[in-house]
Amino acid sequence: MSNTSVSSIRRGDLARATGCNLETIRYYEKIGIMPDPPRSVKGYRSYDDAHVKRLNFVMRSRDLGFSLEEVRGLLGLVDDQSRTCAEVQVIAEDHLTDVRAKIADLKRIERVLSDTVARCTGDAAPECAVIDALLEA
Repeated sequence: MSNTSVSSIRRGDLARATGCNLETIRYYEKIGIMPDPPRSVKGYRSYDDAHVKRLNFVMRSRDLGFSLEEVRGLLGLVDDQSRTCAEVQVIAEDHLTDVRAKIADLKRIERVLSDTVARCTGDAAPECAVIDALLEA
């Protein structure tokens, strides 16, 4: 009989429960984003609901475009019981500024690419507006 709790799961189960790749979980453990789990009597890593919740937090943060360092900062605030919403707001506002800058860049890229594609005739001729634009420096 194992002394692990009923909610204990192995890494593969954690991956299935969160939709996270096994190698990504290993990487997050290696860099300290995910804590090292305790081991069962048989030596297996034993994850629980707190690991699932934390990994879901990390994955959702990454889905929103937060860098690993930003995620680390957010987790530091999550782990610190004396955190304030203002501290979280600073990180989120900085990230929002970065996202808006990326959107502006993507809109600029879209305009340039759209204009370039519109100049392309699509003919079988060797001349191509897209290639010409890419060759320009």
